[in-house]
Amino acid sequence: MGLILSLVIGCLAGFCASKLMKGGGFGFIMNLVLGLFGGLLGGWLFDQLGIQWGGILGQLGTAIIGAVAILWIASFIKK
Repeated sequence: MGLILSLVIGCLAGFCASKLMKGGGFGFIMNLVLGLFGGLLGGWLFDQLGIQWGGILGQLGTAIIGAVAILWIASFIKK
């Protein structure tokens, strides 16, 4: 159940991050994929900084921050 929940949170984070980023339109599927990788990036980054959020909302917040970072980086590559 943990893997499925992580995938759902990552996809939701990708969707939210695409709405937060202006011009972050890579298409629905690509935004979801970037959200999954953003969740990994956010989790790793917060772990390195010693920041831990608890619960599903904490995981979602971490994933959204990571997904926004991924979309921001990807927007430079797209140009």
